[in-house]
Amino acid sequence: MNPSPHLSAPAPRHLIGIDGGGSGTRARLADAQGRTLALGEAGPSGLAQGVPQAWRHVRQAIDAAFAAAGLPGVAPQHCALGLGLAGVHAPALAAAFRAADPGFQSTLLDTDAGVLLLGAHGGQPGVIVAAGTGSVGEALRRDGRRLSVGGWGFPVGDEGSGAWLGLRAMQLSQQAMDGRGPVGALARAVWERVGGQRDQLIDWCAGAGQQAYASLAPLVFELAHADPVAWSLLDEAAQALARLVDAMDPLGELPIVVGGSVGQRLAPRLPARLHTRSVPAQADATEGALHLLRSALGQATVEAP
Repeated sequence: MNPSPHLSAPAPRHLIGIDGGGSGTRARLADAQGRTLALGEAGPSGLAQGVPQAWRHVRQAIDAAFAAAGLPGVAPQHCALGLGLAGVHAPALAAAFRAADPGFQSTLLDTDAGVLLLGAHGGQPGVIVAAGTGSVGEALRRDGRRLSVGGWGFPVGDEGSGAWLGLRAMQLSQQAMDGRGPVGALARAVWERVGGQRDQLIDWCAGAGQQAYASLAPLVFELAHADPVAWSLLDEAAQALARLVDAMDPLGELPIVVGGSVGQRLAPRLPARLHTRSVPAQADATEGALHLLRSALGQATVEAP
């Protein structure tokens, strides 16, 4: 997703960077020069969960940031908004989100992985692999090309993500109930969470979506040392993330940042060849979203506190 390159005049009073995914939304409020004032949080704003919800939670996160800064809310027309949202790669969802814009002075829209990439490497070449509720890889190559890998969405893709781990845990617990697999700690924990009878598992799965499956992922981490099935599942997830990196940077030339709540927990399981290139993120995705705005305004980067 290529964000719009220009912001409208006059200069906005505030710049706001948004990082929104399937689990939550974070807003970074900055002044007109790009200096961070405060952060705010709200519920999920991944577009696949609905455009009205996305805008509602974006506005709530912005309101929380203004409150944290001790400032009264400012009308949207006085604010420039940079957003990195899950689901923006789907053109219809991105168009619907833009159409519902409540009147911000300027709006730059990118993927959540795209702004994570900008924040993590300060706009310089590098690779990120992000795994939270979903998973995706993004790279900025030295020739200036940007590449996205994975991120096809749940349940078709998002391998190595929280939702994928939860789905696999459910599949394995069903197989254990049938006698097609071992009855271990992970299977028992899933049964305890959703119901230990066949009809209860069927009912739960019939109503479960990405968020529900992702809620099972912590069980896999918690029980990995007690259940070899859970241990192997985490290794499988780490290998899925490693394949994202290899697809984006087959020559192994670029620095790597592993992001997302699940990705960070899987990072120690990544192959050793990736550890040697792993670096800490320079800044987070909300700062990357502000980078979009600063670039459009021609501002120099302002260090986040």
